[in-house]
Amino acid sequence: MKLPQLLIAFLLGLATVQAAPPTPEPKVNLGGIPSPILFKGDATTAYRDPAVVYHDGIFRMFYSYIKIEEGKPYWFTAVSRSANLMNWTPPRLLTPRDLNLNFSSPGNVIRFGDEWVLCLQTYPRPNGEKYGNDTARLWVMRSTDLESWSAPEVLRVKGPDVPVEKMGRMIDPFLLQDKDDPGKWWCLYKQNGIRISWSRDLRTWTDVGPILGGENPCGLVDGSEYVLFYSPDNGIGVKRSNDLKTFRNTGKIVLGQKEWPWAKGRLTAGFVLDLHAEKEIGKYLMFFHGSGPQDERTMFDNDCSIGIAWSDNLTDWSWPGKKEIAH
Repeated sequence: MKLPQLLIAFLLGLATVQAAPPTPEPKVNLGGIPSPILFKGDATTAYRDPAVVYHDGIFRMFYSYIKIEEGKPYWFTAVSRSANLMNWTPPRLLTPRDLNLNFSSPGNVIRFGDEWVLCLQTYPRPNGEKYGNDTARLWVMRSTDLESWSAPEVLRVKGPDVPVEKMGRMIDPFLLQDKDDPGKWWCLYKQNGIRISWSRDLRTWTDVGPILGGENPCGLVDGSEYVLFYSPDNGIGVKRSNDLKTFRNTGKIVLGQKEWPWAKGRLTAGFVLDLHAEKEIGKYLMFFHGSGPQDERTMFDNDCSIGIAWSDNLTDWSWPGKKEIAH
């Protein structure tokens, strides 16, 4: 090759190197979020049980939205949207105003086939009950676009031969894909602790039984293990398992509760969204709710707020305003 040709080849190669696109910066500036509180409750309003899905650059948060009207607590499943985790649309109610139903506690939204599936509960309190009565059951709603949703249909997690009225009180569902068999789905829910069933079509279920105590289960896969987040009396418990049968305890998360009057009563219902491989985010995001300053014996239908935290490793958590310790 002659010298001019070598020079041209060198310059072309240099141009190719220089034209390589830079590593994209995260789209969401977590450090710019002004407060750990995303939705603030008040004397007649509560925001509880967050479940978030990220799709096409938009966060959609589904949550229990409670309004006290004429002394009665009406529970709804609502949704809000955001592109930056700071500016959220007002609550859009997806379920009816009915004390006999009180659809609430959305567990998560999954992609199943060509549709989205949202799991949730009923929490009936028609006679002024403190908590949802014995007719509380699990349900799903379906959507093709995350905007329009079907009417709720009951999840018969005890199997097709068990009548709905015989299933027993159950709340707090969460749908988890099997880490070794993608066609298999687990439903984790609260019934005298956390219990599980499995299905391949989300319609016909096989009951497995109880796995551990607590409520508000949320699971994800980390390497070869399941990581299960759940609610003990206070805080967010964390356990790991290879098989959803035996678990080892890996700690409890309380974030900045000691410094948060709005969460001093109870911090709970942690939902972790795995976006650590998403270039625009690059973190695990945790959404949770806090009651305060009194505990949930006093503040259950009011003064409950939804907060946010994030992590690189599911162990060390940060949040807006956290005082980082220098090393």
